[in-house]
Amino acid sequence: MPTVTFMLIDQMLSTGTVLPLEMLRGAESRARAERSTTKTKTDANRGEGASADKKNTPLNLVTASIDGQPVKSRSGFTLAPDVALADAPDSDIIYLPALWRNPRPALRRSKALLDWLSEQAEKGAAISAVGTGVCFLAEAGLLDGKPATTHWHYFDQFAASYPEVKLKRQYFITQADKLFCAASVNALADVTVHLIRQLYGPSIASHVERNFSHEIRRPFEEIAYSEGAVHLHPDEEIVQAQTWLKQHCSEDVKLSEVAKYFDMSVRSFNRRFKLATGQTPLQYLQNVRVDMARELLQSSNLSVNEIAEKVGYQDMGHFTALFKKFLSTTPSEYRTTVRAKLFRVNT
Repeated sequence: MPTVTFMLIDQMLSTGTVLPLEMLRGAESRARAERSTTKTKTDANRGEGASADKKNTPLNLVTASIDGQPVKSRSGFTLAPDVALADAPDSDIIYLPALWRNPRPALRRSKALLDWLSEQAEKGAAISAVGTGVCFLAEAGLLDGKPATTHWHYFDQFAASYPEVKLKRQYFITQADKLFCAASVNALADVTVHLIRQLYGPSIASHVERNFSHEIRRPFEEIAYSEGAVHLHPDEEIVQAQTWLKQHCSEDVKLSEVAKYFDMSVRSFNRRFKLATGQTPLQYLQNVRVDMARELLQSSNLSVNEIAEKVGYQDMGHFTALFKKFLSTTPSEYRTTVRAKLFRVNT
């Protein structure tokens, strides 16, 4: 059971905690609902799209404060933690909230938190910080030599306080290995969708994204500055194969010919690809095509038929079934949802 810990800090902006918490609860609830409706499916249908293991993942969501006492948010609400930091469990994901204005007073009171963050990072936790909450990562030395971003109002002070950090002012999101920095709550929502995708797969991530953010959003991979992202792997030939599949995804791709192009047997190609990426070549190609279709549905006026052809599918029925398998909605329904705000008539 993955553990997600939300740090509560005096004078925090509560949206940096409440929004991702509710999004994760939404993902967990959706996964539970999908699981209950697919109990009778045979094992032959498992492993397509998001794995069954991912969909069976409950979450342990924990709130913690440094001393275990309630904290007062900037809005005046008092937030009661589940545990004191000393009793906080080892975490798979940690969220650090933004603080109102100058974070320095809170940083001076947070040595125990900084030590805990370093310890958790060493154990492999993914840590997400928003706005001035990024200062906790920088103060702990976790961002030395790595990219980061923060709220625009604090750029100059951050650069002066942490010259060893590679501040990326033009990005709303940065990723360095498992450290995520978000400049705003909207950017934090994108990070959370990305983490939900890793926990539960693309179908549930898309469901959460569409329910919490109807406006068009570009994929995390396109908007984030990533350095040492955790999905990278050392198999150079498979990296080249991934690039080739992306470049030729709109064509009639025969994976046996791709394997031959890279001088491998089909069996060896499938084995190495799965070992490196966690997906078969076919699953990877399907993911690439569905992501490309999502972008075209959001940003173009091409018909669904035209989009199907552009991403390599001549059979409209097959394309629709595949899209629905990955994102739990049809292409037409997806377009209606994500473009509703742009094309709504004012009354």
